[in-house]
Amino acid sequence: MAKLIAGNWKMNGLTSSIEEAWAIANGLPANKNVQAMICPPATLVARLVDAIDGTGLIVGGQDCHADVSGAHTGDISAQMLADAGAMATIVGHSERRTNHGEDDATVLAKAQATLNAGLRAIVCVGETEAERDAGTAESVVERQLEGSVPQGNSGSLVIAYEPVWAIGTGRTPTTDDIAAMHHHIRSWLAGRFGADGAGIAILYGGSMKPGNAAEILGIADVDGGLVGGASLKAADFLGIIEAAAGQTA
Repeated sequence: MAKLIAGNWKMNGLTSSIEEAWAIANGLPANKNVQAMICPPATLVARLVDAIDGTGLIVGGQDCHADVSGAHTGDISAQMLADAGAMATIVGHSERRTNHGEDDATVLAKAQATLNAGLRAIVCVGETEAERDAGTAESVVERQLEGSVPQGNSGSLVIAYEPVWAIGTGRTPTTDDIAAMHHHIRSWLAGRFGADGAGIAILYGGSMKPGNAAEILGIADVDGGLVGGASLKAADFLGIIEAAAGQTA
């Protein structure tokens, strides 16, 4: 399985940021077993698609509404993202779940809408620090998977495990913690999708950077990364992509 390194720019990026994306596109390694994606703000999706046309870099969205269209001021549908040239959409990011009160049912509807639009759905799951300290991390993640992951079309599904307490904090779980959770997710995917579950990428998200990428990406069932702050600078993001290329050389 090719490693997928997806950069989530969150609410960062202006026209000048296209130059950074171009630098990423031009610096991609020749290794075909690594796929690189940038998920910019919606204002930049179409322009980024045009700017990196013909390179190996692909573009995704950060979120979508569950409906195709309608009276939803300020929202954007998966069809709109596809029309702009996006190839995927992140749904259920912890910041959406926390800051916007999105529950599993909402994430499920968004994930299904993403798949219906012909895009890859990157479904995020992960526990808080309190939940991990209480020893309920695996049950919390399993509950989110049960409630957030659509039943069909596993070929366009990606799972991103993001321990909430490690996002943007510079802290990361131990390699044993990551391995145990990714194994648990893989087992759940096998139970839901059978043999097809082995082909669903599981990304790790949570303070991945060039200095720790190789170690994390070398863990069993870690099929790539969902990268936040380190994806905003070409040098940092390319360092993570190079680490992924080294795992699949």
